[in-house]
Amino acid sequence: MKASRVKSWADAFGGEIYSIMTKYSGSLLLQKKYKDVEPTLKIKEVDGLELVKKFSEEMESMLRRKVEAVERLVEAAEDADLKHEFNSSLVFDYYNSLLINEKDENDNYVELGDEFILEPNEHFNNLLVNTTYSDVQLPTNVYNKDPDILNGVYMSEALNPIFVDNFQRDPTLTWQYFGSSTGFFRLYPGIKWMPDENGVISFDCRNRGWYIQAATSPKDIIIVVDISGSMKGLLMTIAKHTIITILDTLGENDFVNIIAYNDYVHYVEPCFKGILVQADRDNREHFKQLVDELQAKGVGTVNKAVLESFKILREFREAGQGGLCNQAIMLITDGAVEDYESVFEKYNWPDRKVRVFTYLIGREVTFAQNVKWIACNNKGYYTQISTLADVQENVMEYLHVLSRPMVINHDHDIIWTEAYMDSALFASQAQSLLLMTTVAMPVFSKKNETRSHGILLGVVGSDVPLRELLKLAPRYKLGVHGYAFLNTNNGYILSHPDLRPLYREGKKLKPKPNYNSVDLSEVEWEDQDEISVCWEGNVLQGQDHMEDMDEIPGLRTAMINGETGYLAMDVKVPVDKGKRVLFLTNDYFFTDISGTPFSLGVVLSRGHGEYILLGNTSVEEGLHDLLQPDLTLANEWIYCITDIDPDHRKLSQLEAMIRFLTGTEPDLECDEDLVQEVLFDAVVTAPMEAYWTALALNMSDETEQGVEMAFLGTRAGLMRSLLYVGSEKLSNRKFLTLGEKESIFTMDHFPLWYRRAAEHPPGSFIYSITSEEGSEGGGKPEVVTVSTSVAVTVDGKTAIAAAVGVQIKLELLQRKFWMATWQCSGVDGVCPLSCQDDNLNCFLIDNNGFIFIAKGSTEAGKFFGEVDGSVMTQLLNMGMFRKVTMYDYQAMCKMPYHHHSGAQPLLSPIYTFLAAVKWLISDFLIFLLEFNICGFWRSENLADAKSVFHHSHKHKKHDMLQPCDTEYPVFVYETTIKETNGLIECGDCQKMFVAQQIANSNLLLLVTDATCDCSIFPPVLLEAKEVKYNASVKCDRMRSQKLRRRPDTCHAFHPEENAQDCGGAAEISASLTLLLLALVTFALLLR
Repeated sequence: MKASRVKSWADAFGGEIYSIMTKYSGSLLLQKKYKDVEPTLKIKEVDGLELVKKFSEEMESMLRRKVEAVERLVEAAEDADLKHEFNSSLVFDYYNSLLINEKDENDNYVELGDEFILEPNEHFNNLLVNTTYSDVQLPTNVYNKDPDILNGVYMSEALNPIFVDNFQRDPTLTWQYFGSSTGFFRLYPGIKWMPDENGVISFDCRNRGWYIQAATSPKDIIIVVDISGSMKGLLMTIAKHTIITILDTLGENDFVNIIAYNDYVHYVEPCFKGILVQADRDNREHFKQLVDELQAKGVGTVNKAVLESFKILREFREAGQGGLCNQAIMLITDGAVEDYESVFEKYNWPDRKVRVFTYLIGREVTFAQNVKWIACNNKGYYTQISTLADVQENVMEYLHVLSRPMVINHDHDIIWTEAYMDSALFASQAQSLLLMTTVAMPVFSKKNETRSHGILLGVVGSDVPLRELLKLAPRYKLGVHGYAFLNTNNGYILSHPDLRPLYREGKKLKPKPNYNSVDLSEVEWEDQDEISVCWEGNVLQGQDHMEDMDEIPGLRTAMINGETGYLAMDVKVPVDKGKRVLFLTNDYFFTDISGTPFSLGVVLSRGHGEYILLGNTSVEEGLHDLLQPDLTLANEWIYCITDIDPDHRKLSQLEAMIRFLTGTEPDLECDEDLVQEVLFDAVVTAPMEAYWTALALNMSDETEQGVEMAFLGTRAGLMRSLLYVGSEKLSNRKFLTLGEKESIFTMDHFPLWYRRAAEHPPGSFIYSITSEEGSEGGGKPEVVTVSTSVAVTVDGKTAIAAAVGVQIKLELLQRKFWMATWQCSGVDGVCPLSCQDDNLNCFLIDNNGFIFIAKGSTEAGKFFGEVDGSVMTQLLNMGMFRKVTMYDYQAMCKMPYHHHSGAQPLLSPIYTFLAAVKWLISDFLIFLLEFNICGFWRSENLADAKSVFHHSHKHKKHDMLQPCDTEYPVFVYETTIKETNGLIECGDCQKMFVAQQIANSNLLLLVTDATCDCSIFPPVLLEAKEVKYNASVKCDRMRSQKLRRRPDTCHAFHPEENAQDCGGAAEISASLTLLLLALVTFALLLR
């Protein structure tokens, strides 16, 4: 096997496919058309700092309008409360979002369920809404005619005209709402609310991050829980539920730890001994898992646990760590008998810098006075929690206490939440799992007679979809690989094009548990020990991750501190679902967004990514070429603003631009710079339509059968395409449609075929193998996408003007490949050795090692190292390929579920049934004995009881997906090595191979000896492996206190607050009648 013969095959095949690709793509014509206009072109270098400041100012202006809308709502709510006198016998009908449009059996509207007109609205994700009126939602466990509810709803009617006026002033506003401290939620526009699959409405506005964050200042919390033997059974279940509910009231500006005590003091997470950790989603979920494993035993001694808590809080306070605002101990116990006064006297009196909140678990009242004394003498609050249904309301009391100083002072702090997806809000409707942030402000009672009580009426808020913010950083100004991203004061990603917040479980897309606590250092990571920073979409490479990150004066530190500046980094960008990687040098420009805790970053890739192409053409000429049928625009880009005026919402961006240019819609507001770029590109690319059409009419069925489509895209988001075959014959119908977003221009990225071509020499083609999922043959690769970039050079500056390509059937490539490798230019025209021979294996692979063509029909699309580990290993050793190790910090890994007994599934169905009945009866009797029966009188507790029942007894899946870190390899061809060959020692034989680059492509011809068995070499795999951290490294990572910027305001204490308002014993009552009612109701719940 001579290397020269393999080279002749490669040259023949390369020349043939280059000829076909240039002909049917029209790349040479497009290059000529741009070359012709080069004298009239200007290439402008983008000033990144100026750009990021401009974007920031526009975002600040947009967000300020949202703040003004919320401020108007706060003022209206407080004025309405001031004028309202509480009426305990108030009778008032309102629109209940659950009951609206509901009728009884007599076809009459049910009470609180009058007719409420709902219409689909594009601005609100096509949900059915009422934009003239708001309606009111209540959780199932809140009585809809409670006097407090009726008075609050009546008072808040005053918000309706403000909601409407706000929306008219700023049509970009989305949801506006008022969450009341009594539990009702007034939402505009009004919607029909649907219960979950259990018939329960569990949404409680007081649990939402925006409510809690607006109602309180940052908190350092230590939860102290009694796990002595007396807490066994239902008491421990209630205690655990109480801890979890407290954790749910914490956010990323808060810090927390949990201490359990019996004879000894136990940290539920030993790694967190002696410290507080940030209450981000990761840590909260970690605590919840540990709390679930707590078991009651021994004797309870609370003193040591409280003493330990005070020491931690004092150390953090003196060291300037933690939230540096409110500090509190949450004591959860079924009684306290010790002499604990000395502890408070030594560590908390007289200043009482730490509030102590106490939760007495169970019905026993013997120790009620002791437990209440602890709270009342430490500026806290005491509650007794007798049932699971009592937990929610009683836990919320501590938030009202912490809000008192702010309320008394009338400090209306504006808060912005971290990114979140409120899927609960529209659980039964067309869910729109979009990332958003909320701006919120507290609403206070201004009545003088209740001033010292610091009464929080609720919180007003409005949602801001983060995509709306990013629309202010137009994609066309950022280049092929550029993008904008946002992060919070805590260093968490607010928005990033490669943030992957969802994962697939079966057929459903669900938010990942940690989707909004992805740290900036996990996606934009500077590695000073290596030449480059390797990141994108949470994929990193380098030394042990995150170690000493805050000692690096890098991107994260600068952005958290709200600085304005510039940073350059070498990066590795994974594309095509991590199978390939681009090597870029990126420039990062960053600044803060004034009036918010957010920072904005703009990324431009060095070189062509920092140049803008400017060309002139007349509107008349450009408009003529815009009207050609093969032309489309990136519909996610904002050429013209169409989402404000309802008459414009149905227009595509192309239709809107044409109306703008023809003057038929003078009210349309369009980006004139972008419109000019589109007009220029439309004129330059117009000849392509005629060129492609002529080819289509004269195609030879024999030689070029398999060329299916030609397409091009320009930097302005303009696309043209033409089919060479009937649409019914297309092998990949999703290409260039929303069904394959990687192939079109979106808000987040340029098409993949454009991005890859831009990093390849202009005129040279990039070949990508694709398969249509769900097609016959189980996704067997059928299609090859081929593209090349078109560059222009002006005054020594080179910019990428467009990319052009074709989509062909793999069969065409195979036909040309075997034709070239089965013959050669010998005297008799036949090769003494060819790829037709059984003793040779011939492969066509790309620059990342993926097989396009092989003798085995099932090998197309596979990684070459899986098929032949020996040759791949040798190519790596010789440097023709190199391995790049990548990390994914947003991965989801299967966590196996372990049965407690392997024999259990073998038990008979009868035994299983009897066991279930036994469990049901025993738990039911305990439930009846402990449950607060009187609470059923108004059905307040049904929701929580049913919710807890269903939650506790859902069937666990055998393999649960949980967030993890993974490591995976990507293999990259070294383009400077054009050819190589070698012999591999395989024990009994030697295996020869020859590799040859194919000119003007990213392809390689690889010929190997098929007779020598080299299976002693293991395959080279692309598998992602979970990164397992040893206990020490894991603990160090969990304990690390990353740099963060604290909120600007703090409201810890106020001299006028009424500290004696510190709670009281719960009312205990029951009756036989109510017991029977409870039995019947519970039986119905179990249907």
